[in-house]
Amino acid sequence: MTPEHTGRRRVLVTGAASGLGAALTAAFRARGDDVLATDIGWPEVPKADAGTDDGEVEDRLRLDVTSDADWDAALAAVEERWGGLDVLVNNAGVAGGGRIDVCTLDEWRWITEINLFGVVRGVRTFTPLLKRQGSGHIVNVASLAGLVHPPGMASYNAVKAAVVALSETVGHELAPFGVRCSAVCPSYFRTNLTASMRGSDPDVAAKIGAMVEESPITAGDVAAAVLAGMEAGEDVIVPDDPARFAVAMKRDHRDAYDAEMRRTATRMKERAEQS
Repeated sequence: MTPEHTGRRRVLVTGAASGLGAALTAAFRARGDDVLATDIGWPEVPKADAGTDDGEVEDRLRLDVTSDADWDAALAAVEERWGGLDVLVNNAGVAGGGRIDVCTLDEWRWITEINLFGVVRGVRTFTPLLKRQGSGHIVNVASLAGLVHPPGMASYNAVKAAVVALSETVGHELAPFGVRCSAVCPSYFRTNLTASMRGSDPDVAAKIGAMVEESPITAGDVAAAVLAGMEAGEDVIVPDDPARFAVAMKRDHRDAYDAEMRRTATRMKERAEQS
């Protein structure tokens, strides 16, 4: 029986201070799970916060996903507290992008270190524990950009596609040990992700910011779909209608998909010429 159906679960969420991470933390706790919510902005050691209305204590831990030492500390905290882990959610990430001749190599390194190697570190840290216990579910938050690749976002698309590929590989590799792995691929939704955006291409940053602000989808909507996708045993969780439409368009109407992407690139070229 998978962890999704065994009642109260032990869950670790990265990037849990805001956005989707906070929404996922709230959704797991509402389900009755125990959650260790981690984020780079929290104290160095675990601390018990004030109890919630139902008396439950919320636990927090500082975790910089680029730090091997912080991942080691998170593993030690989980083993001391629970002796095991049912769900690892690699959610922490940053926004970035830009035209291929504008986005710098330093920006590529920055986004790769956080969005890809942050996930790799999390998976590598907890895989031995999950193998020993013979159960568990790794949930890696990628993006629609991991499946559909618009112009002007090469660095972001590349790292999110890598997270999808990593998740599929790990899912196959760990299946004999009773461990699942899912990739989450949402489209734009309202969050503060753009606050972390770094890049040398203001045109792309402005377009991404506008799509985030105008989206009718909330982080809570995505979190609810993630939990439902886990329950359904989905290896790739595409949690919203716009994302599902885009994936279907690329799969079933490739000519139309390519034409739309090239129109987007043409508009990008025209804006650049006018600036």
